[in-house]
Amino acid sequence: MSTTEQPRSRAEEEAPKADSGRGSARKRRRPRSSFLPYGMVLPAAVMELLIHIIPMLLGIYIAFLSLTQLTIRNWTSAPFVGLENFIRGLDPSGSLGGALFESLFRTVLYTALVVGLSWALGMAAAVALNSRFRGRGVLRTLFLVPYALPVYVAAIIWAFMFNQRDGMINRLLVEDLGLLDDRPFWLIGGNSFWVLVIVSIWRLWPFAFLMLLAALQSIPADMYEAAAIDGASTWKRFTGITLPMVRSANAVVLLVMGLWTFNEFNIPYLLFGDTSPEAARLISPLIYEHSFVNWNFGLGAAMSVLLLIVLIIASAVYVRMVLPKGRGND
Repeated sequence: MSTTEQPRSRAEEEAPKADSGRGSARKRRRPRSSFLPYGMVLPAAVMELLIHIIPMLLGIYIAFLSLTQLTIRNWTSAPFVGLENFIRGLDPSGSLGGALFESLFRTVLYTALVVGLSWALGMAAAVALNSRFRGRGVLRTLFLVPYALPVYVAAIIWAFMFNQRDGMINRLLVEDLGLLDDRPFWLIGGNSFWVLVIVSIWRLWPFAFLMLLAALQSIPADMYEAAAIDGASTWKRFTGITLPMVRSANAVVLLVMGLWTFNEFNIPYLLFGDTSPEAARLISPLIYEHSFVNWNFGLGAAMSVLLLIVLIIASAVYVRMVLPKGRGND
């Protein structure tokens, strides 16, 4: 019995040609698509190299030199001193090492106060403005003003407000409210540390508010409604729903704010000038003071390298212990 071959449809005849055509097109596009990602990353990689990597390597090299105002004119021939700058910085019995460790302890305390209080204010404002009410948009805009204002303008205004003789703070406390008998000094002495903390919190807390508000808006409202029906109090809903749901955002926000605050230089420089009061001398202004006031660039570079090592270790521990572990992040 002979079999009769059925005629193939036009679509079936053209299918292999279409597949062959698509395969040929993919083969033709492949060389261009393989270069495209590298071409798009190249400008950013070059800028990163020029702005961060090369200056950082140069700073590490300078840390091994005796680069002072006597050798800065021909800095490439400055004497190589090996680890001497690092040893001086790490000797707690010396004046330089003692000042460095004292500034390090003060910077840790300053970072803990500023980050902790900024996060608390930002979270409280984000929770309050996450619900619908009239005027919510206006309040959201007003809360972002400290973060939108240039830090140079804000710090100078705060310096005028804390001025001992003509500042608004002393006028309010001494003449208007009568809480103090004499006008205290805020920008020198022991009060300078608390001025630095207040201005830094005022500047930083809107960032926490903005990030946490965005995280809160991703939580389904059904969860809060179900918890309310079950009789959960406001505090129970906050600790049982809000905090666990924004845990990832919290971890990133705290890490970023911690790094920014630990490296803070602009606010103390604008408040106190080249040399900060001893009570408010953080580690970044201390490095600036040794580099550009005392003209000892080798010592300042060595202190910068030590600060970099401390921050890398702290960040690695934080990322390993606190940030959530996804399949790709283990």
